[in-house]
Amino acid sequence: MKIIDSHIHLDLYKMGDIDEIKNDLKTKGDRAVTVSFHLESCRKNLEVAEQGVIYPAFGFHPEQPLPTQNEIEALLKWMEQNQDQMVAVGEVGLPYYRKQEHGVTASEYEQYVNLLEKFIMFAKEWEKPIILHAVYDDAPVVVELLEKYGVKKAQFHWFKGAETTIKRMIKNGYMISVTPDVCYEKEIQELVKTYPLELMMVETDGPWPFEGPFKGHNTHPKMIHESVKQIAFLKNITVEKVYKQMRKNTENFFQITE
Repeated sequence: MKIIDSHIHLDLYKMGDIDEIKNDLKTKGDRAVTVSFHLESCRKNLEVAEQGVIYPAFGFHPEQPLPTQNEIEALLKWMEQNQDQMVAVGEVGLPYYRKQEHGVTASEYEQYVNLLEKFIMFAKEWEKPIILHAVYDDAPVVVELLEKYGVKKAQFHWFKGAETTIKRMIKNGYMISVTPDVCYEKEIQELVKTYPLELMMVETDGPWPFEGPFKGHNTHPKMIHESVKQIAFLKNITVEKVYKQMRKNTENFFQITE
């Protein structure tokens, strides 16, 4: 069955690995959405994009120091100029892990929120879906911004958060995307049991490394086949149904066709 990796950082792989992944996708009729970290990342993802195989998303990953005003303006200008080439705004969001590991002042956090608001406004204006890095305490802040601007097509990648937030996301019709850690992480398994299949996609977030059965292996979209089997088991439905629904959800969300 064909798969779509809805969230991978192809620009972070070595060139030889990028070529290998692209060839594997083409051979099997699979596809992937590659997300960006910053302007140079956007440019590289545009370079590695390939019609019918690799689809790029452009944005600024929040788990890094804040960009300068000039860098923000340059990124947004470039994104506007290349909006027809991107399937989504992303990866954007808030710096949950940076707060835990490095500390973020209230003033800095407000700047991250303001930057995210800019991306949400542009996604609304350009009629693009938005790919979000928003977990735990950051998630309700992001949901509120999405509601403020009436943005409906939102993907919360590798989501983790409170039950109240999950219910709010389901009510609003927001998508989540599930990584291979669904094969061994109880928190993600419980989320999959709760979240509607119709609002779910699968991803690798590669080259991020995984544990469990994937320990020691380079992250590759083919890992998604194991994720699909686990989702089917957790929801007590057929593997074929999960494959078909995941593909349909992802094609509709990003407006990509074979």
